[in-house]
Amino acid sequence: MSILVFGDSNSHGTMPLARLGGLDRHPPDARWPVVMGRALGREVVCEGHPGRTTLHDDPIEGTHKNGLRVLPAILESHRPLDLVVIMLGTNDCKARFGLRGWDIAAALGKLALAVQGSTAGPAGAAPDVMLVAPVPVEEAGVLAEMFQGGRARSRAIAPALREEAERLGCGFFDAGRVAEVDALDGVHLGAAAQTALGVALAEAVGARLG
Repeated sequence: MSILVFGDSNSHGTMPLARLGGLDRHPPDARWPVVMGRALGREVVCEGHPGRTTLHDDPIEGTHKNGLRVLPAILESHRPLDLVVIMLGTNDCKARFGLRGWDIAAALGKLALAVQGSTAGPAGAAPDVMLVAPVPVEEAGVLAEMFQGGRARSRAIAPALREEAERLGCGFFDAGRVAEVDALDGVHLGAAAQTALGVALAEAVGARLG
């Protein structure tokens, strides 16, 4: 069984930033998708892109950050897939987008619909989908101004996304229940949080796949 993780810098394994533009990553074995795959004993393909939004062209970082724009090609590249785990929404919390938690949840729903309408699953069917509410951000360090207002905005995603997942028949997981962002930059996960998230999602995904 093959699983695709479609996410942003926290799936990529970006380490908490002491300065803007930092490119350091956690070692592969410490990144949550790898932790999850090891616990499940299943193949996990990770497509984590720093700065990725749900479906918004970033006016500063570029149109290639738009998740909905690149998702169809990624699905075709990695099919057949049994499950697509989507953990996005953190970058939608940037002040430049001015979104509400409900807006972000609805955008994640659009990504789920794109997967459900694809032929990327076994025998040309659609893969199953699990929507993961991202770990809420704090306004701290070098990213504080970029994520101004993000603390409240990010905490509104999970309850709205739970309803959206139920409406679409997707799995749901709230990453904020098991992990916290690192205080250094208020956005990225430290090593312990990466491990905790990978272990918890292994249990949730395992239950979803049966």
